[in-house]
Amino acid sequence: MFWRSVVGKLSLTILLLVAFVLFILSFFLMEFFENFHILEAEDDMLQTATKISSLVERGEDREFIEEMTELLKDPSSRIVIAYDENNLWTSSSSDRDLLQTDDDWIGASEEFTHVLNNQREIKKQIFLPDEDNEIMIVGSPIETGGAIFVYQSLDVIYQTKAQTSKLILLSAGIAIMLTTFFAVFLSTRVTSPLIKMREAAYNLTRGEFNTKVPVLTHDEIGELATEFNRMGRQLKFHINALRQEKEQLSSIVSSMADGVVTLNRNGDILVINPPAKKYIENWYFENDITEEKNRQLPTELNEALQEVFESEQAVIREISLQGRIYVMLMTPLYDQSYIRGAVAVIRDMTDERRLDKLRKDFIANVSHELRTPISMLQGYSEAIVDDIADTKEAKNELAQIIHEESLRMGRLVNELLDLARMEAGQIQLNLEKTEVESYAKRVVHKFRSLALDNAIELSLSLDIDVPDAIFDPDRIEQVFTNLIDNALRHTSEGGKVHVTIANRENELYVEIEDSGSGIPEEDLPFVFERFYKADKSRVRNKEKKGTGLGLSIVKHIIDAHHGVILAKSKLNQGTAFSFRIPQNKRPD
Repeated sequence: MFWRSVVGKLSLTILLLVAFVLFILSFFLMEFFENFHILEAEDDMLQTATKISSLVERGEDREFIEEMTELLKDPSSRIVIAYDENNLWTSSSSDRDLLQTDDDWIGASEEFTHVLNNQREIKKQIFLPDEDNEIMIVGSPIETGGAIFVYQSLDVIYQTKAQTSKLILLSAGIAIMLTTFFAVFLSTRVTSPLIKMREAAYNLTRGEFNTKVPVLTHDEIGELATEFNRMGRQLKFHINALRQEKEQLSSIVSSMADGVVTLNRNGDILVINPPAKKYIENWYFENDITEEKNRQLPTELNEALQEVFESEQAVIREISLQGRIYVMLMTPLYDQSYIRGAVAVIRDMTDERRLDKLRKDFIANVSHELRTPISMLQGYSEAIVDDIADTKEAKNELAQIIHEESLRMGRLVNELLDLARMEAGQIQLNLEKTEVESYAKRVVHKFRSLALDNAIELSLSLDIDVPDAIFDPDRIEQVFTNLIDNALRHTSEGGKVHVTIANRENELYVEIEDSGSGIPEEDLPFVFERFYKADKSRVRNKEKKGTGLGLSIVKHIIDAHHGVILAKSKLNQGTAFSFRIPQNKRPD
């Protein structure tokens, strides 16, 4: 509403102030002019009475005196000349009320007696006898005797007063209208920059920091507009700085591999990055919480938060969730000395724990693999030294065992060295264009005699669309050797080992399938890890034990060729290993 605005309030204040001043001023002016008119009329009437009394005192002719009286008096007044108490002369008057008045009352009035006896002037306002007509009367004594009375109706004074009051009220009304106009004009001039500042402030709240207020004057309001524009520039600068800092912090938090969650004292999440969000979603999934309204802060986070508030120290928790291991470090956030919340860093330690376990298992497996041949070397060598083997044949047999175990230790060390180089990324591939059919037949032919000795059927199937393929022949032969040797060792007499090779334009596909003992389903995901060994009861040839590193080496070789190797197996039905090597880049 208009009256609630600054313009309305300021205009109304000025208008009321001016109206009050004009009211007081008009009241006193009307009172002043009313008294002024009465005094002026009394003075004029008294001067007329004095002039006539001077004529009477000089002894002028009565007819002359009466004619001069008619000329000197005001037409609306009436003059009574009292030559003595019984000799009165009354003039004419244009006032009809006075024409109807009987003037005998003057001789009988107290005013007449006072003027004649006390020889002093009178000025009074009285009502005519038996009438409501109020008159103003003055009396002036004559030194030679008698008195002059001049009176007239106050209606004339009142008419003059009414005219004066109208003029004063008209002037006051004009003044109020002018004041209203100038008050609104002045208020608008004063508040117009304020309205623009209000609009600019509203734009600032919406983020439009380029808004400027025009500087129209050089007074305090102009200085306020200048400072407002300066404030807008400073606000824009600081908001941009805060936005950049916030974006930088958000980018840092979002790019962190560890989960970060910031909580307030009520447990509400203030800041969260994708890894932490993934952890919380997994927690909801594991606890079968699907509805949004039932979702709450995970129990582990809530308990750690309460412990942080109680102890005012960092809290470390280890959490197992969905088969993964998380370590959470929660530290308090201070607002000066008051803890206003906490920040939790959640790290997925599954790979670290797995690597640590692999390191421990590696040491244990290497120790286990080396302990047996070393014990055998030590035992058989002591037998030779102590001459327990008394014949040459016995010594040769012991020496043969020592030789085989040393070769086994050599293979283990070489395979460990190869595996270490592969895992360090130091494997060197000599890629060559190789004719697939002749290469496959040569590799498989190496195992013909071993298959015949063990009564195992070894077969080869070729599906060649492109005659040659690109790979490292020596490394791929090592892959064939490990896979075929494993298949033969884990296949009983009368079993089958089938090798399938398909060479296409875009890939080389190889599958080696046996009808052996198979691999348990729970062990299948770990067959390509170091020192993995199947159940010893499933090894057909107890004298030919592997080191458990072959499949791990095979996987590294295939990975170096940017290929994929897979294993499928059913217990007591057989196992199939297959790998694919892409052929996207063929030389001309």
